[in-house]
Amino acid sequence: MSLRVAAFLDRDGTLIEDVHYLRNPDEVRLLAGAAEAVRRLNEADIPAVVVTNQSGIARGLLTEAEYLATALRLDVLLAEAGARLAAHYHCPHLPELSGGCECRKPGPLLYRRAAADLDLDLHHSWWVGDRVRDIAASERFGGRGVLVLTGAGAAEAGTSAAQGWLAVPDLATAVHLILSSKV
Repeated sequence: MSLRVAAFLDRDGTLIEDVHYLRNPDEVRLLAGAAEAVRRLNEADIPAVVVTNQSGIARGLLTEAEYLATALRLDVLLAEAGARLAAHYHCPHLPELSGGCECRKPGPLLYRRAAADLDLDLHHSWWVGDRVRDIAASERFGGRGVLVLTGAGAAEAGTSAAQGWLAVPDLATAVHLILSSKV
């Protein structure tokens, strides 16, 4: 089987409103254009894969079950709009509390796991998020990163860490770029 290009999407601030330590599924709100953007990836046969840091679990602010309930709610909202995610991956750690790990973005573990699970080509894939840490792994794997200006993106774009990264207004614009790049 040949490997596929994927779009690794951050969750909070990229796909949904960032309400900080989201634990209530009723508070999951898609950002404008997010479902349509994911649907366009689906139509192009580009797996949309969520990779998210969820340090609230390590902090004791939410449980693993609460995180999973919010992930399920996101799936339901996307399905209602005719879109779907290929998979969800999350890091529940916080280095100050849990010690270091390889799964906390921009660490490589969750991306490697997704590549193995879904037959993905990391070298040609895309990383999209509202923080540099969401897209920085693209350098490690040779892919391409796009900073969206939703969520924390507008503030992040003004930092020295964001210099050199492509910044676009939102996920819909990032997906347009992905689809027009002849992946």
